[in-house]
Amino acid sequence: MMKLISQRQAINIVITLLSAVLVFHIMVLTGVIPYAIVWAGKISTAAEMRKLEVISILVNAFSIIILLLRANYIKNKLPFKILNAIIWLLVVLFSLNTIGNLFAESQFELYFFTPLTLISAILCLRIVIDKKLK
Repeated sequence: MMKLISQRQAINIVITLLSAVLVFHIMVLTGVIPYAIVWAGKISTAAEMRKLEVISILVNAFSIIILLLRANYIKNKLPFKILNAIIWLLVVLFSLNTIGNLFAESQFELYFFTPLTLISAILCLRIVIDKKLK
């Protein structure tokens, strides 16, 4: 079943999803989107939101860069094993985030981000199961 989507397609989809999530978190940080619908609905102050949103933005940007490197969209000399190890960490991160989203107080987070993080975990798993990019 995992072979239905090529490794390159999986990388492109995850980069697209993470880019959209990055824009979403920038919109939360700038107040365009209310922060009550993120972080399981448990943020109580704007200062707390800013701190968590900056962390989220940095993690998403880092993840995008790792995937761009893994796909050789950005030429690099990082060892394949290091890139794959980081993508394995993304599999774990997205899996744990999926579980956390199941307990979110925000309906938006529950119904929108739960499937999004689950799909991201599966796609990252797809990326790391092949040794070389095809």
